[in-house]
Amino acid sequence: MPIRVLIFEDNMPLREALALLVGEADGCVLVGAYSDCLQANGLAYQLQPDVILMDIDLPGRDGIQAVFSLHREFPTIDVLMLTVFDDDDRVFRALCAGASGYLLKQTPPDQLIEAIQSVYAGGAPMSPSIARKVIQTFSGRTPRSVNLDQLTSRESQVLHYLAQGMSYKLVAAELGIGIETVRTYVKRIYEKLQVHSVVEAISKYRQ
Repeated sequence: MPIRVLIFEDNMPLREALALLVGEADGCVLVGAYSDCLQANGLAYQLQPDVILMDIDLPGRDGIQAVFSLHREFPTIDVLMLTVFDDDDRVFRALCAGASGYLLKQTPPDQLIEAIQSVYAGGAPMSPSIARKVIQTFSGRTPRSVNLDQLTSRESQVLHYLAQGMSYKLVAAELGIGIETVRTYVKRIYEKLQVHSVVEAISKYRQ
């Protein structure tokens, strides 16, 4: 059976190029290509993809938020991020949200098809620079005791939403507070959990 691929990409020329690439690749079949992920869960249910190519900066809804929702409702669907962003924050929020791989848009076409095949086979394909970030982050970690009980209820809420892949802006909107207030809570979380990044805080939260 061919690998059923669904694409979410708002750049029309790139979306059309990806659709053509997937549609012509041996062993793959394109089931849909959309400019936003507002109805990602409904489309996943309707189209039954095996692999989803997901951009991050999409209109109306952040791709990382979509990943979290998809992973929760359709855990067997592999979501492969395909984006221009290589900063630590987005990389690790995407992976914590449930993405199975993370590729940059500069990935050559043949490698992209190989990544789709790899993730479908149970792999976790990443662009080399992304893989290095992941390795460096986890190799630099030292064991520390988990002190989640020290967090206030509001701090726990903030950490909970960050673990869902939300940005500071989305957390602020969800809780009805200012983004600077969110930053203050995050700073306190760092101090109490003895961590230095959102990734480490989420890792402790998920333990």
